[in-house]
Amino acid sequence: MRAMIIGRWQPPHKGHIEVAKQILREVDELIVGIGSAQESHTLENPFTAGERVLMLTRALAAAGIDLSRVHLIPIPDVNNNAVWVSHVISLSPPFEIVYSGNPLVRRLFKEAGFKTKIQPMFKRKEYWGTEIRDRMIKGGRWEELVPKAVVKVMREIKAVERLKDLSKTDYLLR
Repeated sequence: MRAMIIGRWQPPHKGHIEVAKQILREVDELIVGIGSAQESHTLENPFTAGERVLMLTRALAAAGIDLSRVHLIPIPDVNNNAVWVSHVISLSPPFEIVYSGNPLVRRLFKEAGFKTKIQPMFKRKEYWGTEIRDRMIKGGRWEELVPKAVVKVMREIKAVERLKDLSKTDYLLR
């Protein structure tokens, strides 16, 4: 059986890797949708789809996950719930089940005839992209929340500098 999970992965953190491991105990293959693939260089979506693919690939491999069982698919937003599921299907290999913590995502896929399951959560208050990005901006300890492979990519792309630059305001320049 092949399953789908969609997230923004901004950035991929240790909780995401644990979710992937858990799902892969239940299914043969996992499709990881890289949501909001067209977004980058904003405070909410600072990383490109390609950077997120690189981070996820390296983190999953470092966690001992057989990458032949994982398919990473960038999925740009369409901002129309009525056609979103067909959009996702058009970009993805076939799948039978969708894992999501988002009630709207589960509802949309259920209405389209898919089996849905609530994904497992791991230390959700700690492993949370918003928290990680906030710590990066404020100079806090963020490295412990993401896999070492992700830390390495984030250093390579100068992620902390990017986020700090994005967080600056031009208010004083007006």
